[in-house]
Amino acid sequence: MSLLVKICGLSTRETLDAALEAGADMVGFVFFPPSPRHLRLETARELGRRAGREAVKVALTVDADDATLDNIVEALEPDILQLHGHETPARLRDIKRRFGLETMKAIAVESAADLAVLPDYAAACDRILFDARPPKGATRPGGLGSVFDWRLLQNLDLKLPFVVSGGLTADNVAEAVRVTRAGGVDVSSGVERTPGVKDVKMIRAFIAAARAGEELTVR
Repeated sequence: MSLLVKICGLSTRETLDAALEAGADMVGFVFFPPSPRHLRLETARELGRRAGREAVKVALTVDADDATLDNIVEALEPDILQLHGHETPARLRDIKRRFGLETMKAIAVESAADLAVLPDYAAACDRILFDARPPKGATRPGGLGSVFDWRLLQNLDLKLPFVVSGGLTADNVAEAVRVTRAGGVDVSSGVERTPGVKDVKMIRAFIAAARAGEELTVR
């Protein structure tokens, strides 16, 4: 299976178009007010329509209630709900029953002990996303540009497809793929000029580097 490349935190037509034209498999949209990438529903509706079926649409939320999710699903019509908060496996099952959408749970990683939750979450969702654990006092759980030790994912016994995130850039994504053998990579801050402001050239460079890394790993 080919590597899935996700560009997350898109917020403008220009950067969404750049991601699609460069061959992104997934495009992510953030619905979390503390984030500089937070989208209003009106903007999400417009970008969702623009993306159409060219890529998998992912809605990132953090401990969102049903009413909030209802509004997001209605506006964006996402393919996947990415749950980036403290959602429990039971909550994931509730969300999947209610919305009938694929779910991807983010797991914060700093040490091997953080992987102990995997069996419970793997039984409740469709994909796992591994991200760096945020520092104490952080106002959001991801998109902070932090890298974790990818070697923690070596020899991982996980039946679900998984995605690696956290501090990825065009310079290190090939190494992340080589070390983890992940089925997907996810970038946000690594393709930004300033927090929340994506750069078209950086998006293209990241996708090209990810594809090049994939070819080297396959060989």
